[in-house]
Amino acid sequence: MRRILSVAVLMAAGALAARGQNKGVLLEDLTWVQAEKVLAADAVIVIPIGAAAKEHGPHLRLKNDFILAEYLKRRVLAASNAVIAPTVTYHFYPAFVEYPGSTTLRLETARDLMVDICRSLGRHGPRRFYALNTGVSTLRALKPAAEILAAEGILLRYTDLLAVMGPVEKTVARQEGGTHADEIETSMILYMDPAAVDMSKAVKDYRPGTGRLTRDPKGEGTYSPSGVWGDPTLATREKGEKVVEALVAGVLKEIENLRRSPLPK
Repeated sequence: MRRILSVAVLMAAGALAARGQNKGVLLEDLTWVQAEKVLAADAVIVIPIGAAAKEHGPHLRLKNDFILAEYLKRRVLAASNAVIAPTVTYHFYPAFVEYPGSTTLRLETARDLMVDICRSLGRHGPRRFYALNTGVSTLRALKPAAEILAAEGILLRYTDLLAVMGPVEKTVARQEGGTHADEIETSMILYMDPAAVDMSKAVKDYRPGTGRLTRDPKGEGTYSPSGVWGDPTLATREKGEKVVEALVAGVLKEIENLRRSPLPK
């Protein structure tokens, strides 16, 4: 029989209980004694991933993905009976290393980071994990991590942003192209945290290409002196609301699907 996080456990979480509005629980707010009660075999563990040091053009902050992850974490906390682990702020972001402040782990390191987190928490009971993923290149490390964990009977699933947001994005986007610090991403932050956007510095910077972004016009990859790939000048809060709400709905649906999914043998 599926164990439901009890009112008593939520009350023990302190700040969460004071608000009295969340279905989930933040692991970081618990003692180990309280954590033992919620890390049940049927629990779903959500692991947010959001870079806190990755360029997003001149108009968005290095912590842009962290803002996304923290916002989505709060929405999941309020709506889903899940245990939410601390946010992972470093991962696999090789496309932005030419821009000061940007960081990346090696693919193998990012892969093993997620494997080790899931193994550590899984030893106490949980077998279902959801990476609340706010990146694109991160998928290249999450896929092999999921494969390694599946061989151990642990189920790891993760957000594919482009797939989840794709349908609604097509209805609102007006830019020529792009996927980074662009019309859509800037619109999302205008909805989530408008103080973190400086639209006076937003610039269109889009050249068709593949590979990492480069500041060198003769360099390998896609040339972008600004670090933008798209047209953030077209961003609006209204567009952001449509995209974000569709993303939240998609994430919550994926978490519930994970809860009902059979474990790998």
